[in-house]
Amino acid sequence: MELVGTDEIRFEHCGRAGIVTLTRPKALNALTHGMVKELAGALTRWSSEDSVSVVVIKAEGRAFCAGGDIMDVYRARQEDREAHDFFADEYRMNAQLAAFPKPYVSLIDGIVMGGGVGISVHGSHRVMTENGQLAMPEVGIGFFPDVGGSYVLSRLAHGFGMYLALTGGRIRTGDALWSGLATHFVPSAELGRLLDDLAETGDVGKAMARFSQSRPPESDEAKLKAIASHFSRETLGEILDSLADAAGRGDTFAKETLEIILTRSPTSLKVTFAQIREGRSLSMIECMEMEYRILRRMLTGHDFYEGIRAAIVEKGSKPMWDPARLEDVSDEMVTAYFAPLQDGGLGL
Repeated sequence: MELVGTDEIRFEHCGRAGIVTLTRPKALNALTHGMVKELAGALTRWSSEDSVSVVVIKAEGRAFCAGGDIMDVYRARQEDREAHDFFADEYRMNAQLAAFPKPYVSLIDGIVMGGGVGISVHGSHRVMTENGQLAMPEVGIGFFPDVGGSYVLSRLAHGFGMYLALTGGRIRTGDALWSGLATHFVPSAELGRLLDDLAETGDVGKAMARFSQSRPPESDEAKLKAIASHFSRETLGEILDSLADAAGRGDTFAKETLEIILTRSPTSLKVTFAQIREGRSLSMIECMEMEYRILRRMLTGHDFYEGIRAAIVEKGSKPMWDPARLEDVSDEMVTAYFAPLQDGGLGL
């Protein structure tokens, strides 16, 4: 029987391709628990089907996927129910995708953030159009770059991953290609023909050679050098001091970047810095286990829910972080986020 899906996610087997379509455009295709489980099931099935040579994931509307459905996490806290099962299944699916034995092509024609990065960047081919925008904005809502962020961002050269993690900044297609987060640029108008080619032939290499084009970074050389200089430092304090020194000399980029970072959750900043540093030496599975430990502690804390309240529930309000200052987040507090769980981990 052919996979069909739900009203949130659709599955089709067309020629040589297994096609996934996210169908929550009004919610910017934010991932629900059901979507995560459906996608994991499809990956399991298609991994062993000889008739499927390539899996393609795309989305309806102006966003590829704007992340996970964090409002459900917020409601879970209010309703005194557990929320970590969603993340556990999502993280297992991220690890499953990273180990997927066939080409997995993401067609990103719009916004991709958080959980959307998790269902795309771990695949073999990340195709972005001129409409692509990518971000890992979690520190802005008192969270951390999860869904394998510790694995992917830690491996980006020139401090770029640390820059994205600590600022939550949004980048366009050219910068995503330059950094390696995206692998190919294909104009939006050509996505239909690319998909048809993949379905007909199942030959990803030839399809990409036919349809992909070059695209330069949006950030100029001076900005990329500044990011490398500031965000390749050995400690969070050194990064902030470097930015402050440059800002004091009239450097607009350093000033604006420092101002952005200092609006983020102090706890999130310190945990995220430690997470990205630790991720450099870990496998994907080890990173997901680490992130699950962090997640469990975040769900019992204050800042994640406060960040959701300020950003979504009461849009535009100022979050009241606790602790409110970086110096009040001790090394012991950060270390506690990484400690083993008494009831085990993901079991990967």
